[in-house]
Amino acid sequence: MITTVIDRWHQFLRGSLPGGLDALLHDDCVFYSPIVFTPQRGKELTKLYLTAAGQTFPGDQPSDGDRQSSFRYVKQILDGNTAVLEFETQMGAVAVNGIDMITCDADGKITEFKVMIRPLKAVNEVHARMKAMLEQMTETS
Repeated sequence: MITTVIDRWHQFLRGSLPGGLDALLHDDCVFYSPIVFTPQRGKELTKLYLTAAGQTFPGDQPSDGDRQSSFRYVKQILDGNTAVLEFETQMGAVAVNGIDMITCDADGKITEFKVMIRPLKAVNEVHARMKAMLEQMTETS
């Protein structure tokens, strides 16, 4: 089941998953942020954080105007109902390395999404950018 879920996750990231995050996330999904201590519970909060991350994690755009993202998955491990996806991106002078740990249920819905980031410089940079993005998103809604 996790293989199908991760295929659909990649499809979502490409912008081609019908239903978007609503099609992927369980109503009781829990999001574990590398920045926020408490788990964020429920589909709506998980969508908020994943949407903010999607706006934040592309990193800096190339100066030639190409909108290609520097975010990329470099490794994935799938086992049972769990996936670990290692990613890399560049945010200014800071190289960000992290993992997404994704758990799904038997119906193919994501029940847990946990993000871990390294090194400390990257955690600080992601924290600043995510905070700004979440503030911007909640002001406009």
